[in-house]
Amino acid sequence: MFLILKWLIMTISIGIAAHLMPGVIINGFFSALWAALFLGVINVLVRPILIFITLPINIMTLGLFTFVINALMVLFASAVIKGFEIRGFWTAMLFSIVLSIINYFLNALLKPGYRKQ
Repeated sequence: MFLILKWLIMTISIGIAAHLMPGVIINGFFSALWAALFLGVINVLVRPILIFITLPINIMTLGLFTFVINALMVLFASAVIKGFEIRGFWTAMLFSIVLSIINYFLNALLKPGYRKQ
């Protein structure tokens, strides 16, 4: 149940970020839903490998190269998911930053009352 809720929060975050940014096109809720699922899967499977491979560059740039990795993953998602389009690398980088901020705030709203341990 919690994973489905996180998936919906990511979907809403993608919709909000796409609405705020020019150069990002979402053709409906289901495109955002599939984009959220795909981004979640590649964040779990591919991102740790890319972070490990680019560790020397990441250390030299004090972690800022992680933004490049995030932008490349968003571009990859836009290439795979129909109805989710990002126009350019810099748009993808800004979209990933805005998406992270929106997702953080929406998850912070969820955290206090939903999951008690």
